[in-house]
Amino acid sequence: MNAPIRLALTMGDPAGIGPEIIVKAAHQMRDLVAQGRIELKVLGSAQALAQAARLLQLDTAAVLDMVDVGPVTQPLTIGQISEAGGHWAYRAVERAVQLCQSAEADAIVTAPLCKEALHMAGYPFEGHTEMLAHLTGMRDGVMMLAHGPMRVTHVTTHCSLAEVPARLTPQRLRRVLDVTLEALHALGIREPRVAVAGLNPHAGEGGILGKEDGAVIAPLVAEYAAAGHAVTGPWPGDTVFIKLRAEQFDAVVAMYHDQGHIPVKLLGFSIDPVTGVWQAVSGVNITLGLPILRTSVDHGTAFDIAGTGRASAESMVDAIQYAMTLVQGRRAARPAV
Repeated sequence: MNAPIRLALTMGDPAGIGPEIIVKAAHQMRDLVAQGRIELKVLGSAQALAQAARLLQLDTAAVLDMVDVGPVTQPLTIGQISEAGGHWAYRAVERAVQLCQSAEADAIVTAPLCKEALHMAGYPFEGHTEMLAHLTGMRDGVMMLAHGPMRVTHVTTHCSLAEVPARLTPQRLRRVLDVTLEALHALGIREPRVAVAGLNPHAGEGGILGKEDGAVIAPLVAEYAAAGHAVTGPWPGDTVFIKLRAEQFDAVVAMYHDQGHIPVKLLGFSIDPVTGVWQAVSGVNITLGLPILRTSVDHGTAFDIAGTGRASAESMVDAIQYAMTLVQGRRAARPAV
């Protein structure tokens, strides 16, 4: 029998919907735990998890192993941004990284945190990706968003648009292409097809609308194609995601945050056609290029509905399933001893 996949679930900001979606997801995956296929360890506030379980009337004691990362002395109120929420969120991720580094966990699955609360607590990170880079000593992590066949990696993420051209270097693009191909192999795609989006409108229109596409992106694409990889581009950003949705590619490399996030999130949100209110969101945020595996929900803390029991666990379930697939892929790729 294969060893169970051990996942460290970080609660994120316990004042948000993190505790609720963890409880709901664990309940949905209880059979996998009972079968010995996965083990779920939660890092965060034990009080918040117990409160969520009571709210939802779900007993997950036999499914989840809770590790409290407190104490945190500052007050915490459900649905409110606070310094305490930032402390809880950071400590949970810090402990999860330690578990992976000591081979006590195979991957991390993160619930949402609040960047403002994180900064209030004295942790000057833009989000999980940057925090994980700091905790692992790696500075070249890559973000992938995934929703079904829509898989998008990013050359840049949390920076202003004005900074993007300077950050689009051959070294960075090569790094993103390498980890994208590696991740697709881990997901079971033997011959991945990767499209590289252009930076400028119409991929620069032959240099008329910008030089970066021809000067930086095209030579790198040619290099990978010459090496036998099915890498093409630069493709115009307004059409390449349509081709991805049609499954003409297995992934797209986007140049900046919104170029890659908008098409994936547009498909991931389920909207009530009567009220116009979003009901659920699916999709996964995956951090590539680090010595540890990390997947995450593709939504925020939703303080406005925290404590109501209305939060959907669909994205958390997706994130757990993606983590399982990636761990299995890595295990399969290891040379036999």
